Amino acid sequence: MKTNNRDLPLDQFIEFALYDKVDGYYMKKNPFGKEGDFITAPNITRVFSEIIAIWIVTFWKSLGSPKKFNLLEFGAGNGEMMKVIIETLKNFPECFHNCNFQIHEKSELLKKKQQLNLRSEKIIWIEDINTNNSYPTIFLANEFFDALPIKQFFKKKEGWFERFVNFKEKGEAEFKEQPANIKKIEQNLNFAISKEQEIIEYSPGSFEYLKNICNLIKKNDGGILIIDYGYLDIKMRETLQAIKNHKYSNILENIGETDITYNINFDLFKKFTNQFDELSSIISNHKKFLTSMGIVQRAEIISENLPFSEKSDLFYRIRRLIDEKQMGELFKVMLIKKKKNKFKTGFEID
Repeated sequence: MKTNNRDLPLDQFIEFALYDKVDGYYMKKNPFGKEGDFITAPNITRVFSEIIAIWIVTFWKSLGSPKKFNLLEFGAGNGEMMKVIIETLKNFPECFHNCNFQIHEKSELLKKKQQLNLRSEKIIWIEDINTNNSYPTIFLANEFFDALPIKQFFKKKEGWFERFVNFKEKGEAEFKEQPANIKKIEQNLNFAISKEQEIIEYSPGSFEYLKNICNLIKKNDGGILIIDYGYLDIKMRETLQAIKNHKYSNILENIGETDITYNINFDLFKKFTNQFDELSSIISNHKKFLTSMGIVQRAEIISENLPFSEKSDLFYRIRRLIDEKQMGELFKVMLIKKKKNKFKTGFEID
């Protein structure tokens, strides 16, 4: 993509910075782990993925233990979570044998890493989630939606303005604003996104995914478990950020070398899914979800025969996941499913 001296809407700029086939951040490097720019929960401890696997078994039972179902992970990183989920589900043979394991991944580089990591398992990588069959699907999205490009709009006296990025020269960029027709945008979305807002931050790609996922759940049954960092306020705020080497950096510098991300407004996701009459959603946080699923008890069982240093390391890792000052409160967990399915496992605590 030629980017010289042109204004791109923010979401197109992020799409270029993250997913351009030559220069995109996710297309040319593995961002995960110590050598990368961030670490996700499955890479902190495998106990996280084991807990997710147990949750999958209980949710599958709530669907009536279907003889065939899909487990589809969005953006599977280095494949670590799916690997542990498969190993754990082998302890539940009926669930394991009924499951079609699937991954939806935009990055060819990460897809190759996943294929290496998961080469001994029966998995298919799918491009288009709508080529899905008629089986119920359990969708998993762990830190997937925060990596999708967003648009930003700001309300001023004269009306709404959309944020653009202007490329002056290669590698040099600055923010610009242009007047926006918010009513037209709301007509296209079929959704009153500007109501009670001063700032709008949303991802067109996320809405597209959610629409397709909700339609598939409506048609074939199933649900989606979304785990991501975000907030629940009715009012949206500006949360765009760039991360390089585990630190915050400037979005307009080192384009293609830094991860660009944002905090999801889960209230917005909830309102969006409310358009689907037959579906409902429940939201909790990392701490409540993981502790009600028994992560601390699981860690205690595993650590019984471990030497002290390994035991303390395991509990240090668990604390990262559930401590309110770390991931416990910042990360939210959302389940979208059919209203008639009264399943609440992992979400019981108020």
